Amino acid sequence: MYGTVYWTDRGGAGEMREVPELPELTQEQPGRGLAARVPFQVVEVTGPSMVPTLHHGDWLLVQYGATVRPGDVVILRHPFQQDLLIVKRAAERRRGGWWVLADNTFAGGDSTDYGTVPEELVLARVRARYRPLKKDQRSLWGVVTWAVSALRPVSAARSVSRRLRAR
Repeated sequence: MYGTVYWTDRGGAGEMREVPELPELTQEQPGRGLAARVPFQVVEVTGPSMVPTLHHGDWLLVQYGATVRPGDVVILRHPFQQDLLIVKRAAERRRGGWWVLADNTFAGGDSTDYGTVPEELVLARVRARYRPLKKDQRSLWGVVTWAVSALRPVSAARSVSRRLRAR
């Protein structure tokens, strides 16, 4: 399973549409591209590949054109299925692009399966995660714990090198 990302129009009636309808960032004119018009976008995560950092149903604030550093969570096009956007952690820059990993080692679907991801397929950097309130969190304690953890910046605080040493 991959950490699939769906784009949404937050101003609409909650309609979801898949990524293929989005324009390619590399096809826009310099200075007038999608990153210049809409540097931030809200996306929804589906799938377990980034657990425990991201969960199915989380909303992400992503930034186009942001500099990617090792350890950042990024949105990228799947190397073999270009119409599918996925969310992974940029582990390290290698010759030919980025080596990306899922935080959930049991979910798979990262560079260990498809190799280095070309730089042009890395579209955006995740800046923040919003975890919506669930129905079972309606108690006072549930609302308090949700409020503490609902909105968090997604950073490189979770060291990829620590994860690799644990293997």
